[in-house]
Amino acid sequence: MLNRFYTGLVFMFAAGAAFAQNTPVGKWHSIDDKTNEAKAEITITESANGVLSGNITKRLTKDARADDKCDKCSDSRKGQLVMGMQIIRDVKKVSGENIWSGGKILDPENGSEYSLKLTPIEGGKKLHMRGSIFGIGRTQTWVRVQ
Repeated sequence: MLNRFYTGLVFMFAAGAAFAQNTPVGKWHSIDDKTNEAKAEITITESANGVLSGNITKRLTKDARADDKCDKCSDSRKGQLVMGMQIIRDVKKVSGENIWSGGKILDPENGSEYSLKLTPIEGGKKLHMRGSIFGIGRTQTWVRVQ
């Protein structure tokens, strides 16, 4: 009887851990859709009111320099260091769905900002990141950092 109780607890905690991972919150490697190589580590956090934001916490490309700045940005991030920059803003969970949208993502390489939709897949191990302007865009698959 006691063994079933402990087994039930283990399954309950395992299910809770799996559910907790089925969210964009966490650390991700952004994968270049042309080279299929990791470009950066993005940390996505959630504020008290459920809004997600994401910052570049590590740059992974060979040519990345610590003093790289977003010279092509046109908003308050113009001239800021790319390292540490907030590139995801104002994303919220879509009610009743496993999708987060409504915010924007910045590409610091070209200064463009895109509408954003985030969808965890494979139990939260990967993240479909869809950026678009006027309905035209592309989807990248990011990989959760373990």
